[in-house]
Amino acid sequence: MSVLINFAMFPTDAGISKSQQVSKVIEFIKNSGFEYRLNPMGTTIETDTMQEALDLVNQSYLLLEKDHDRVYSTITIDARKGDKGRMKSKIESIEQKIGKVNS
Repeated sequence: MSVLINFAMFPTDAGISKSQQVSKVIEFIKNSGFEYRLNPMGTTIETDTMQEALDLVNQSYLLLEKDHDRVYSTITIDARKGDKGRMKSKIESIEQKIGKVNS
């Protein structure tokens, strides 16, 4: 199974810039051992199970919750049985099709 989860999470009571707080979450994800990609509007992670994905989100929340009164988050999940490595393959599939359309 491949579970792709894209999420953004940050405290709302931490001033204008959230990079200091978000960097703590990204460091936690980096150390989790799961493949991830940081993007301008969130982070995508690939896990083998839904429980692993949800645990990462929950642990990220707990990291921020201990120092902040309000934490905002958005979450998008794509779970698919069978395939793994979809974080890379989904992008490659679209890029191949774009090349065929433009040719």
